[in-house]
Amino acid sequence: MSKFKLIACIGVALLAAANLSAKDIFVSLATGKNKNAGTKEAPYKNLWKALSVAKDGDVIHLAEGNYPGRMKTGWFKMEKPISLIGGYSADFTQRNPLVYKTMFQPKNENNDKKSGALGLLHIEFEKNPMKAPKGFDIVIDGLIFDDGFASSYHAVKGKPEGFDTGMWLEGPAKNKADKFPSANRYSIYSATASRGEGNITIRNCTFVNGSNYAVNLNWFKGKVAITNNVFCNNRMISINVTCSNGREKLDWECAYNTVLFTWSRLNDLADMGFAIRNNTNCNANIHHNIIGLNVLTGFDNTKGNPKQKTTKLDNNIFFLNRESDVQMTVSPSIAKIRVDSFEDLEEVDGIVSIDGNIDLKDPAIFKGRINAKYLNAFLSMKYSEKTRLDPGKCNALRSVLGLPLQGSITTTCDMYANRYPQEDALKLFGAVSTHGAQMPK
Repeated sequence: MSKFKLIACIGVALLAAANLSAKDIFVSLATGKNKNAGTKEAPYKNLWKALSVAKDGDVIHLAEGNYPGRMKTGWFKMEKPISLIGGYSADFTQRNPLVYKTMFQPKNENNDKKSGALGLLHIEFEKNPMKAPKGFDIVIDGLIFDDGFASSYHAVKGKPEGFDTGMWLEGPAKNKADKFPSANRYSIYSATASRGEGNITIRNCTFVNGSNYAVNLNWFKGKVAITNNVFCNNRMISINVTCSNGREKLDWECAYNTVLFTWSRLNDLADMGFAIRNNTNCNANIHHNIIGLNVLTGFDNTKGNPKQKTTKLDNNIFFLNRESDVQMTVSPSIAKIRVDSFEDLEEVDGIVSIDGNIDLKDPAIFKGRINAKYLNAFLSMKYSEKTRLDPGKCNALRSVLGLPLQGSITTTCDMYANRYPQEDALKLFGAVSTHGAQMPK
């Protein structure tokens, strides 16, 4: 047997052994203790404890509660390929992620806890390809990510009638009632430098009030599936997947998600605000999603080289995205297209198929599911900009020389990423039986 074949056989044997030794670990804030054995009968109390003892391939089962992180940092770092399954009752006898809520919902008062973590859940494996984990299958299922109580919101500016908060504030600005500015982080983040080779599935999760991208996966090798999740009221991009390999393309699926109210980067509403983005070296299969009410566009395909990625965009429902349903590079410009003109994109670089997409026919299906006050304020939103030139000597001299004048620009907006009620985000599951997030099973 050649040396190469011997090494390959040893690798397969070690992987099989790791899978056989994988175990279930249980965590319950209400009934657990960190000195316990981590079994169903004697669960750990904290997720950080379970992460510290878990081995590659282990599955951590999380009972209901708001998991604060070690020393209430509000974040968790996952450095091994481990699955996280939430939505259990405190005694693990029942599971329903919408009833037994397993939450990552940090508080503003703990935003000073510094770390190398860029997300509420930060995934970062070994950087050395020879040491990085391989052949794994990660499942993240039934978790609620809500950064709405860690963020800071203006007390009165951009606060429609009946709202709990004013507009979201980017640091260093903060509400006087808050201890710290907004944290401005991802909900789930995987590091670009990670060199793990395996698959990840994110399903039955809720991402609400994200202060940055909701899911920002920089995946090295394997397959990515983001299915049956609700994304509501996140900033910049709700779903972003990139390939950090540089040599091979990454296949990823985005299906049966409901993606609403993705906000722009800043409150001037000038850029970003994408529900879903595909990137260079990625093959995306985007289907049966509900994509609506996003500040800029539903699907963005302008990042990177369109000839080095492919997209299947089929059987999705688009509605009331503020500027367009799809935005993509059609050399030499950017095309912004509504769903009724998708046929024009059939020959565009990188588009494999774009069939069966429809506009929402019956908005009444969302009655009692979308927060009515939030929807009304969003649809009625007004944006204005005023310029005030400096009348001083500097501008007088510029005027004589025929140079552009300097001045100040004041922008006002009726609302911007105001906190959305988590309980209403959960109501979006099961709104349409054929599309979007279905009731978790």
